[in-house]
Amino acid sequence: MNQPPLFCPNPHCPASGVQGRANIRPHAPKENRWRCTVCRRTFVAAKGTVFYRKRYPLELITIVIILLTNGCPVAAICAAFGLQTRTISTWLEQSGQHAQALQEQLVEQPRNQGQVQADEIRVKTQAGIVWMAMAMSIPTRLWLGGRVSLHRNRALISSLCQLIAGCCMALPLLVVVDGLAAYRKATVAAMRLKQPQAGQRGRPRLVERAGVLIGQVVKNWVQRRLVGIVRRVAYGDESTLGAQPASSQVGGGLNTSYIERLNPSFRVRLAVLARRTRRSARKVRRLHYAMYLVGAVYNFCTAHQSLSDKQQRRSPAMAAGLSEHIWDVKELLSYQIAPPAWQKRGRGKPSRHLQTMLTRWEALSRLSAYLPLVLEEPYERYNHSDRGRHAYALRHQPERGNPGRRHDAIAVH
Repeated sequence: MNQPPLFCPNPHCPASGVQGRANIRPHAPKENRWRCTVCRRTFVAAKGTVFYRKRYPLELITIVIILLTNGCPVAAICAAFGLQTRTISTWLEQSGQHAQALQEQLVEQPRNQGQVQADEIRVKTQAGIVWMAMAMSIPTRLWLGGRVSLHRNRALISSLCQLIAGCCMALPLLVVVDGLAAYRKATVAAMRLKQPQAGQRGRPRLVERAGVLIGQVVKNWVQRRLVGIVRRVAYGDESTLGAQPASSQVGGGLNTSYIERLNPSFRVRLAVLARRTRRSARKVRRLHYAMYLVGAVYNFCTAHQSLSDKQQRRSPAMAAGLSEHIWDVKELLSYQIAPPAWQKRGRGKPSRHLQTMLTRWEALSRLSAYLPLVLEEPYERYNHSDRGRHAYALRHQPERGNPGRRHDAIAVH
């Protein structure tokens, strides 16, 4: 029996994106098709994944994505499998969009980071030079995200700092960057909090957060040779700097070595990031999606040497508590992205169809206390019948003589 989906993908359903309410029932098991008992819409299990409405074999799509995220050029994949360039480019963009949604849903959430390092990569494209700014959490080696821009200016750095601020919850926080002057103002502005003022109208006052440290590592180069390194605290209390790097990294003082090791990993895994290549990127949008695809594979599908030991191989997602095992690429592409929570739109009285769905949803919420115990039984025992399963639940409910029992049975079905 196929594994049921986690939630209803219909954005107009009150149960959209909600898990654990037992509203998903089998509709056509041979076709792996399911039905939501609230909106009564049917959908396939691949809805919300990269494999949705794909006519090619899933194994072929997975192999192509694995090759793309390991530095194989698109021309070589076309020659090996007989595919067209636009087909592979479409798969790359769709996989990148899926990886970005996965990154925003799981990784870009507030948590204790300790130390974050940020840096930029200079990328040669057919349209000119493009800058790719990325951030990394040092204790877990988790790639937090990145931004792509045509210019290495304050707008790019501010967007990256907003990403870092959204991923950080607890303080103190150490942000280590290079000598670019835009980092200090952009980081301080992104870390500010809104202070509401009682009895006053207008926008709340923005107050700087205590416990934020900004360290800069400036490297001096003479004729492409490193002649000196200057480490300084650009913002924050310098007296707390001694214990902060020691608690968030293996050893050493203020440095950007972790993010600088991640940069060549991205260059090796993505063919368009190579310094000397004939297959440079054409579109900035495609480069953005490819960056997120490689970052998601690095977070969830790659075992990190500094995080692993002899007993267990660990990925950055496992170190951050986002996963219990190392994913494969097919599992990454098959992950179901939850749609946004349902909200009522418009004014006035809801339609009759919407009232019916809300009634079913309320009844199912009341039954959710004992339905999960019944759903642990195999589907074959009840011949895939919603009415038979619900009748079994009513016979085995803990409280007898429920006055709303008949109403629930009618509303759910």
